[in-house]
Order: sequence, then C-alpha cells, then structure tokens
Amino acid sequence: MKLDRRRRRIYRYGMAIEKKDIEITPYRSRGPGGQRKNKKETAIRIVHLPTGIVARGTESRSQAQNKDIALQRLAEKLSRREQKKKPRIPTRKSVGIREREREWKRHRARKKTSRREKGED
Repeated sequence: MKLDRRRRRIYRYGMAIEKKDIEITPYRSRGPGGQRKNKKETAIRIVHLPTGIVARGTESRSQAQNKDIALQRLAEKLSRREQKKKPRIPTRKSVGIREREREWKRHRARKKTSRREKGED
C-alpha cells in the first residue's frame, strides 16, 4: 500500500482512493477460528462515503491482511462502477424473415381451414 506525501490518498490496485472518502471500521468477524478470532476485532468494513459502496475483509485472523483484502475489493467495485456499459443495439428481424414467417403462418392457416371443411361435409 502506497501513501502520498501528505497521507491523504491510498494508491492501490491502479487507483487512488482519498482517505477522507472512506470510513474504515474494525469489527469482530464470525465463523470458525477459535478464541483468538472471537475476542479480537480483526474483520474490516470499508465504506466509500460518496457512493455508499461497502467492502468487507474477514478471511484472515490478521487485521492488516483483512484491511488489504477490503481495500482490494473496494477498488474492484469502484473500477467496475466507473466502466461504461456498452449501449444496447436493438436487434430486429429482417424484412425477408418476417415475410417468411407470415407466409408460414398463412400456410398453416390454410391447412387448418382445409381440414375443417373436410370434416363438416
């Protein structure tokens, strides 16, 4: 983890995250791990205040490693959010295909009417 000279930004995973824009909260993680995990606040929750995106790190028994994991996840979420989605190109059936479908429908209709006429006689 790299900090700038004034320690206002965290440079990580190809992104610069302002320290004032994140809130880092330690808490007790859940799950297996024994007494050490249960009595230490090793899990980390990072909230990106401008967007409200939350990233958590609870895998390790080390708070520093969990902070690193949570920062990585936050950077991934922020980069995913910044990526522009490709505009949807509406697809349309060609005139020939639509005409073929209409012709097939007429054909089936003629078949059914011819059966009905035979049955009524």
